[in-house]
Amino acid sequence: MKNIYSNILKVNKKNLSKAINYLKKDGVIGIPTETVYGLAGNAYSKKPIKQIYKLKKRPKINPLIIHYYSVSDLNNDAKLNKKFYSLYNKLCPGPITFILNKKINSKIISSAVANLSTIAVRFPKHQVIRNILKELKFPLAIPSANQSSGISPVNSKDVFEEFGKKIKLIINGGNSKIGIESTVVDLTGKVKILRPGIISSSRIGKILKKKILPSSKSRSIKAPGNLKKHYSPGIPMKLNQIRSSKNDAFIIFGKNYKNSKHTFNLSLNSNLNEAARNLYKTFRKIKKRKYKKIYVVKIPNVDIGIAINDRLKRASS
Repeated sequence: MKNIYSNILKVNKKNLSKAINYLKKDGVIGIPTETVYGLAGNAYSKKPIKQIYKLKKRPKINPLIIHYYSVSDLNNDAKLNKKFYSLYNKLCPGPITFILNKKINSKIISSAVANLSTIAVRFPKHQVIRNILKELKFPLAIPSANQSSGISPVNSKDVFEEFGKKIKLIINGGNSKIGIESTVVDLTGKVKILRPGIISSSRIGKILKKKILPSSKSRSIKAPGNLKKHYSPGIPMKLNQIRSSKNDAFIIFGKNYKNSKHTFNLSLNSNLNEAARNLYKTFRKIKKRKYKKIYVVKIPNVDIGIAINDRLKRASS
């Protein structure tokens, strides 16, 4: 029987070497991170950047996050400040993205950062991507491996569902541990959270010893995840509901709801981290079963619940 997933490769020395060589030749690959799976390409080369935008059908105004192995690598491309070092020393590698001013002599392809004077950067924690980055002499532009505005992938088969054999190589690094995208913090002026994630604004504020501002609307989009419609299963969605219509999907949280073939529990134990891990998985399940409408119960708006509610709001837009 033919293996339809022949472009999904398990993690071993041979396959990591194959991925590294493919990236060096300007290829684009599917890659695991601790947040979600991404499409990776050389951030210093026009060809992979162009291919990433084309594959994702991504608006050119939406910049990519550039992933680095170490600060010494980033020093070539961004202006680093005290706030950055304070957060980096406590939180990296990890699920946090920093907005910094880009250096004039940076080799980052301008289209990768939507022709902005700023750059979104991250130091991922997943060992597979760290092993790959360590062997490269360039950073990787890595947006989530899905069609623009759609559901982010949390395993290698999700990536295959999105792109099939259009991507020659997808590394299977298991299920994403966190399941939603990184926190994005703007460090170019007053510190602002542009996208909530598992690292909360209160934790960032504690490290910097200052109150962190919520995002304010800006003409330019400095970071991914700021488009009005995002993370969407393409099905009408009603939020903060206490019940659903008879044959519609009902996303629930905790033990206070009756189970049926139409209910999808993000976490029976009311665990917000588990709910985050299950969110996109649940969206995909509902989409495959061809439901016409989704009802969602109220999710506690604390800690990672803030990030979950952000994703739900954009998905329902």
